[in-house]
Amino acid sequence: MFLLIMIPFMLLELYLSLYVGERIGFWWSVIWIVATMILGIRLLQYTPYTLMGNISHVSMGKLSLEEFQNASTSYLLGAILLIIPGVLTDILGVLALSYTMYLRFVAKITPEQTKFNKNKGDDNVIDVEIIDEHSDRDDRIER
Repeated sequence: MFLLIMIPFMLLELYLSLYVGERIGFWWSVIWIVATMILGIRLLQYTPYTLMGNISHVSMGKLSLEEFQNASTSYLLGAILLIIPGVLTDILGVLALSYTMYLRFVAKITPEQTKFNKNKGDDNVIDVEIIDEHSDRDDRIER
């Protein structure tokens, strides 16, 4: 099954790469391939920071766990696809990174979720203990 999907994908990748290379020229194609490889490698280097940012968004209630998983997976997939040389993989990598950006910034225009930040009582209540030092000891009931 995997082979049935990969053969047309590789043929389409080859066709698009040759077509774009013919249109923009050999050296611009080489620059494109090297630039997207460097970009993909840099994105992979920043993966721990991106994941920590996503985790902090989850703890603040800006991302659900499902959105965290989708954003992290699409970020990694986009970075890997940018490293692989070819026009189609670059387009798919940019689409995956665009989906990550959508989940991080656009999907949460609504107010933050409050399921992680629910208050357990009133924040304006001060818990105190009152000790009356001037009361008589006879007023107390001993048991």
